[in-house]
Amino acid sequence: MILAVLYCLLWSFQTSAGHFPRACVSSKNLMEKECCPPWSGDGSPCGQLSGRGSCQNILLSNAPLGPQFPFTGVDDRESWPSIFYNRTCQCSGNFTGFDCGNCKFGFWGPNCTDRRLLVRRNIFDLSAPEKDKFFAYLTLAKHTISSDYVIPIGTYGQMKNGSTPMFSDINIYDLFVWIHYYVSMDALLGGSEIWRDIDFAHEAPAFLPWHRLFLLRWEQEIQKLTGDENFTIPYWDWRDAEKCDICTDEYMGGQHPANPNLLSPASFFSSWQIICSRLEEYNSHQSLCNGTPEGPLRRNPGNHDKSRTPRLPSSADVEFCLSLTQYESGSMDKAANFSFRNTLEGFASPLTGIADASQSSMHNALHIYMNGTMSQVQGSANDPIFLLHHAFVDSIFEQWLRRHHPLQEVYPEANAPIGHNRESYMVPFIPLYRNGDFFISSKDLGYDYSYLQDSDSDSFQDYIKSYLEQAGRIWSWLLGAAMVGAALTALLAGLVSLLCGHKRKELAEEKQPLLMEKEDYHSLLYQSHL
Repeated sequence: MILAVLYCLLWSFQTSAGHFPRACVSSKNLMEKECCPPWSGDGSPCGQLSGRGSCQNILLSNAPLGPQFPFTGVDDRESWPSIFYNRTCQCSGNFTGFDCGNCKFGFWGPNCTDRRLLVRRNIFDLSAPEKDKFFAYLTLAKHTISSDYVIPIGTYGQMKNGSTPMFSDINIYDLFVWIHYYVSMDALLGGSEIWRDIDFAHEAPAFLPWHRLFLLRWEQEIQKLTGDENFTIPYWDWRDAEKCDICTDEYMGGQHPANPNLLSPASFFSSWQIICSRLEEYNSHQSLCNGTPEGPLRRNPGNHDKSRTPRLPSSADVEFCLSLTQYESGSMDKAANFSFRNTLEGFASPLTGIADASQSSMHNALHIYMNGTMSQVQGSANDPIFLLHHAFVDSIFEQWLRRHHPLQEVYPEANAPIGHNRESYMVPFIPLYRNGDFFISSKDLGYDYSYLQDSDSDSFQDYIKSYLEQAGRIWSWLLGAAMVGAALTALLAGLVSLLCGHKRKELAEEKQPLLMEKEDYHSLLYQSHL
């Protein structure tokens, strides 16, 4: 019933998401490298007549990159989005969007002046109608073609530098699957050559900010599609889980009785088709995923390589991550030690903080554990569990931000892997967002987590905890300095006492006049003070 109503509502709402705006993919747009479509509210580019924004040149960061990608000019994602566009809408105030027709995250209303705070909740806290509504929204997104965005099915070179556009329609859910594929795909070097050590959203500093934006854009898309302005993505708290407790037909789908690698026929998602999963095929043809269905969702939780991922993360693992004071360190990739980002992502041990290529823990552990579509990086967003999992990962990121209160300068400005510097624009989003823009509290972006609201009363203790920990680490130094200071003070006091006693003796023996000259008075007064 809910799904039927949503289909009826569909035509009442405009949709927008991320990547190539349909209004900007003509040969004229591509060859002129300009994406400044008119805002429907006044018909002017970027809503300029209404003061929403204007068409401007894109300013790219020239900060140096890390050594992981030793090429230039071979990948369309380099210096995003300059291969495709060098002029886009730059929006004013609280406006955003490829045409400045939307509000920034956390703002609402016709003029984007109203603040609001939405709350993401544990999926097990949703009522049955709320849960069914969430599944209906997912299904609706899977069956609704995006009216605002399309995907490229060829590289810029294959499009003959824009003179022959190659784009395709895609449904709203799969649009985000494609985005996650595109940001993490291998670099196509020509012929049969590829470069695998490249990823604009994983294995480096932007992992957490990029996925934060991904979830916000997906959430915003569902709000616009359904007209449900209060919709939020639920999260799955997997700490200390002994099994996949959301892998039931009541929630995200149980196992097929005849084939444990497939979902139960009774699941909401058993008929879903996946896209962007045939990576070696794309690489061998030097082509992009074109959104063609490639088979059913696959999932066999728990039947994974247990030598690599022996268990799901524990509460103690999460707490260790949160205790790490450095956001990033060293090479700022999957070899980084004592890095909060690298440990939470799952490339470093949640027991020691040391990078370990033989193990997949924390965030990575959940992907490996699912043993199916979700276990392959580029196609993992096909499985709707991806959304619930990353919402909880984002909540851990939020806890770390609230505990350590880092300045934005803590996020690396330079020398991170390609696409991960603070001022780099996030691939492949249009409108443009910088990595550093999302290294801030979720409250400043208009959302919170229900289980973090319960701990707000302890925010002061969280604030001073890091300072107390630092004081603890230097306590022995402080104690030693105090002892040395006390000894020096005692020595100086003895010398002063000795000198003053000798001076008093001299004054007593001298014959002093009843009245002193002004200069003599001040001299004696100075000596007394000394």
